Amino acid sequence: MFLCFSPVLRNGFTGYDDPDYVTDNVHVNTGLSRQNFVWALTSAHSSNWHPLTWISHQIDCSLFGLNPAGHHLTNLLLHTANTVLLFLWLSGATGFRGRSAFVALVFGLHPLHVESVAWVAERKDVLSTLFGMLTLLAYSAYVRRPAVSRYALVAGLFAASLLAKPMLVTLPLLLLLLDWWPLGRTGVRRAILEKLPLVALSALSIAATVWAQRRGGSVVTIEQLPLALRLENSAVSCIRYLWKTIWPVDLAAFYPFPFHGVPSWAWIASLLAIAAVSGLAVAAGRRHPWLAAGWFWYGLTLLPVIGIVQVGLQAMADRYMYVPMIGLLIAVTWEVAQAFLPVWFSRSAALLVLGLCAVLSWRQIQVWEDGVSLFTHALEVTQDNFLAHDNLGVELDNRGRFEEALAHYRETLRIKPGDRRGEQNYAQASFAKGERLFESGKLDEALASFREGIRYRPRDALARTQMGKILTQQRHLPAAIAELRTALAIDPTLAAAHMGLGVAFAWSGQAAEAGRAFADALRYEPTNVEAHYDLGLVMASMERNAEALESFEAVLRLKPDYGPAHAARIEALYRMGRYEEAWRAVLDARAVHVEVDRGLVARVAARQGR
Repeated sequence: MFLCFSPVLRNGFTGYDDPDYVTDNVHVNTGLSRQNFVWALTSAHSSNWHPLTWISHQIDCSLFGLNPAGHHLTNLLLHTANTVLLFLWLSGATGFRGRSAFVALVFGLHPLHVESVAWVAERKDVLSTLFGMLTLLAYSAYVRRPAVSRYALVAGLFAASLLAKPMLVTLPLLLLLLDWWPLGRTGVRRAILEKLPLVALSALSIAATVWAQRRGGSVVTIEQLPLALRLENSAVSCIRYLWKTIWPVDLAAFYPFPFHGVPSWAWIASLLAIAAVSGLAVAAGRRHPWLAAGWFWYGLTLLPVIGIVQVGLQAMADRYMYVPMIGLLIAVTWEVAQAFLPVWFSRSAALLVLGLCAVLSWRQIQVWEDGVSLFTHALEVTQDNFLAHDNLGVELDNRGRFEEALAHYRETLRIKPGDRRGEQNYAQASFAKGERLFESGKLDEALASFREGIRYRPRDALARTQMGKILTQQRHLPAAIAELRTALAIDPTLAAAHMGLGVAFAWSGQAAEAGRAFADALRYEPTNVEAHYDLGLVMASMERNAEALESFEAVLRLKPDYGPAHAARIEALYRMGRYEEAWRAVLDARAVHVEVDRGLVARVAARQGR
């Protein structure tokens, strides 16, 4: 299993939550520290409260920095440990080592689990399951020899699982199910009473989760997605998960929610199928208890993420099957084993299943190589995937492939016109494209690109500043001044906008206004060399030579080898009749290897009698 998943060690980070969780998160990428530890305990960042997950990422950053191989290794080791722990628990609880080994190996090799392992930001899944498996082992030990200390260990491990991810909030109900099979406990009243402290832990976890997700704005309201539509999607997704388990192809990082509705035949057929399987499992419960135990394991552990309380805009997710799949594997494995098939056939079939899982997982790991491959694949296997278009646009944008990025952002907005994130990313890519066009001198195209972005982000002061600069270059000075004033109305502290306004005023012959604009730029950015120099030029044009000299000397204090400022300083001193100082200024320029116009040097030298 480890070897099958080992290619993940060559994968990088993706732009899909990895920056938020690790690479761009200063509370994580600076490693484990007292300050970061406190943040992990108190933060609802990324709409989640899972302190153990944050701490695990911090430890990885302390050990590996931002080398993705180390982070992937931790996920892989956790998944390997989960596979081993599943085998140990199931074989100990049932006494069937061969069946337990098959269940554990399919769990470890199944392609649906690639997402939980190959996605660094999904550390919470494998970490939570690690403590969940340990909880099952501890509970089995408690059942064999009840003791307060053993129960405390169960509660502590369960709490740790919830502190990594609240996926297993239904574990107390699952333990009641396992009391029946495979543990074979009697005494329903006692079994229920002893689960109450665990139910209290689940309730606290649910409360913390709701608080974090509401604070982060990730809970979708009833107005956005009506309850009836959620229930219809939940029913269909329950069956789709079963099919993905049996035939794990066309897996995607994101499956878009069916906002336009679920066909009636689909959700009705799904509900009938769920009811039929549930009825058969209950009916066969006495003679085939593993069928009911496995089927209801699947339902109980899937319940928190089935979408009745909708978080995010996905219809379903591969990662949500990490724990629920175990119930299905138990039910099928035990039932097939009861069929008394020839040994050679059973072993051959088992090897075939494991081999297919290994090959498909190996291929799926390549999909997670980076963000471009991840979302390109998602677009190939899904329809109208607005999030895949949006995220692929971000990845291409970061690589400087602006035209391709814009095409994907347009698709995002076409599929989901009200998507604010899509609009923001579309605007950002338009601005980035405009910057490159401006740098290459294509002013008309650059201006068009900025205007396209402004449609979606009209209050972007930096973008409006760039538009003002372009209009200045094109000599559309009144329009440039109006655009720059709009930028300053949005952000009065933006030094670049004050600078741009100063240039536009200077080019239009409004020297006094230009001087005030450059002075304003220096109020917000006192070390701006260009602002000091331009202010000096404006002062010189108004024959305010003393103020001009002060500006040029400020430039040279900040940047002693700035040639234009040396020349301007010499000229100012010459105009003021301070010829001795002007000659010393010539020598100052030569000392830093700055060439000054020979005619100016000759005029200064002549006044000095040199």
